[in-house]
Amino acid sequence: MLCYERNVPARRATAARADVAPSSGRDPPRARLDVEERRRRLVALGMELFSERTYDDVSIDELAQAAGISKGLLYHYFPTKRDFYVATVREAAEQLLARTATPEHMDPLERLRAGVDAYLEYVSKHGKPYQALLRSGVGADTEVASIVDQTRQAFGARLLEGAPVKERGPLVELVLRGWVGFVEAATVEWLDHKRRIDRGALRDLLVKVLLDAITAGLGTGA
Repeated sequence: MLCYERNVPARRATAARADVAPSSGRDPPRARLDVEERRRRLVALGMELFSERTYDDVSIDELAQAAGISKGLLYHYFPTKRDFYVATVREAAEQLLARTATPEHMDPLERLRAGVDAYLEYVSKHGKPYQALLRSGVGADTEVASIVDQTRQAFGARLLEGAPVKERGPLVELVLRGWVGFVEAATVEWLDHKRRIDRGALRDLLVKVLLDAITAGLGTGA
């Protein structure tokens, strides 16, 4: 369900380099980067690297070199590579939810379609890390899995708000969770086959499957 948004400067080495920025003339030196700001820049850099290659393909040495800092300083902020990766997954989750938000005033069905469309647009831009997260062993890590599951729940609950459904009992909730799994499988297949299916057609299919499944659930006393 997660992937990475590239939001770091083009020159990686400047993303988290140097505690003190250079000064000129008599201007006083700029303040050192505080802990949270440096950490934010490192996470942004990590997201860029993990958006290009899988977890196993990115080394701590490369991360430190790209940031222009020592491994020791990198470990000061993130004790292990896994801790660093978890931080990027958490940030990716926040970005996914932010970028798939839809206006509450929209027509329910249109809001549902817009949410699914925004999700597919996000996934289409970040296919490799999305597939890697769902398929890799790291994705089974308990903390990463917890972040992914919480994001699934939040994303599903938001889409259910956009679905034209009044009754939302246990069966509808079960349908929604099953549907999110279907969305993940369908989008991975879509990416694997180089998106031979039009994105709009896939969106319409996913929306129809959800609505039909909810209708079936309501018909059984959801």
